[in-house]
Amino acid sequence: MWPSYPAGVSLVVLTPNDVQIIASVVLVVILLHLFLGGCAYSILLERKLSSWMQDRVGPNRVGPHGAFQPLADGLKFLLKEDYNPRGVDKWLFLLAPGFIMIPAMIGFVIVPFAQQIDVTGLVNLFGVAQPGTEYLVRLVGADINVGLIYFIAVGSIGVYGVVLGGWASNNKFSFLGGLRASAQMISYEIPMGLALLTIVLVSGTINPFEIIAHQQETAWNLLQMPVAAVIFYACMLAESNRAPFDLAEAESELIGGYHTEYSSMKFALFFLAEYYHMIAGAAFFTMLFLGGWSVNPIAGIIPWDFVNSGHFWLLGLIQAVIVLVKMAFLVAFAMAVRWTLPRFRFDQLMKLAWEGMIPTSLLMVLICSVWIFLGWQDWMFLASIATILIVFTVHPFMPRQPDPNRRIKIIGSRFSPLESTGSMPGEGSGMNTAPLSD
Repeated sequence: MWPSYPAGVSLVVLTPNDVQIIASVVLVVILLHLFLGGCAYSILLERKLSSWMQDRVGPNRVGPHGAFQPLADGLKFLLKEDYNPRGVDKWLFLLAPGFIMIPAMIGFVIVPFAQQIDVTGLVNLFGVAQPGTEYLVRLVGADINVGLIYFIAVGSIGVYGVVLGGWASNNKFSFLGGLRASAQMISYEIPMGLALLTIVLVSGTINPFEIIAHQQETAWNLLQMPVAAVIFYACMLAESNRAPFDLAEAESELIGGYHTEYSSMKFALFFLAEYYHMIAGAAFFTMLFLGGWSVNPIAGIIPWDFVNSGHFWLLGLIQAVIVLVKMAFLVAFAMAVRWTLPRFRFDQLMKLAWEGMIPTSLLMVLICSVWIFLGWQDWMFLASIATILIVFTVHPFMPRQPDPNRRIKIIGSRFSPLESTGSMPGEGSGMNTAPLSD
């Protein structure tokens, strides 16, 4: 016989851990769709922002003020011919877009969007609560202690998609784009990791929630370590292949770079991955340097804050909105950078990483270590000032290579003419003024 249960007693009882898992899965599903929609409308935002910066109109035909333009672009990609060129490595050619898209989609799961919120009433409403149990959940996809380690590990996988796409295309320009991308992304991962190390040193943890809590108690890391913030943001642009670090897809010399041979939705995945990386990078920057959901750049400077206000669910939603607003600002700023700065040459790109950012980030880690050893955590911003002063003091005495941008003197050039040595009439002017003879 089946056991009998008293009326009103649920057969299913959830523990707080079960509720946290369900909440994390629901949050991941929501954020995946939210960020995918954000990628589509980020393209519209960039087109509108660039048109405003260049005094143009921008897309305004599809829908009110061009609001439906991303839908038209997506439909266009779906209807275009999915063409595979002759001679490609079929399986790698198909897998490459996934290798670049998936790391961006799974990287954001360790980013917290709010503190703990109380969902006890909701669990009781469904009748699956344990008697007398309080259900608190965190708005994060995966609440793991090694969040920064996970970020570094996942972020390093994205280079495989670019390299495989260039290699499998059987196109020399795509192959060169893949080589450029591998060199660029591996090079800029080093200063990015060192910038993260300064955060670990100052916060004393690699747990995302504790990093945000440390900023709430002191100040945003953007104010405490501005040098590390600038280095991390520049490396984030380089990892996303965003201008001025878009040498892997430089149209002027590589046609379209590593995705030249791609069409239809495979090309759309490469295109979306760039914006998804930018959105995920903005989420990490918000967590590491902008205090997450805190509106206080310095602790206590604003009398009201959505930090220690209990576990009410509405405050959790407000905190999530604050994080999303900061992310939107960072994405818009990255777009403004693209339409402001010219693209680096490849030698300039590598020189910036190996002769600029890596030594500076190493120096920053060293000075932060000294500051922490001396117990000067409250004056950590002075470490960044000391780093800048040392860089500008030592730089003039460093060995230099010949300037690759020097002007080459040319006969007949009025900008950089050859100097006359007096050995031949008219030398240096570009004109032969010697008298004619029979």
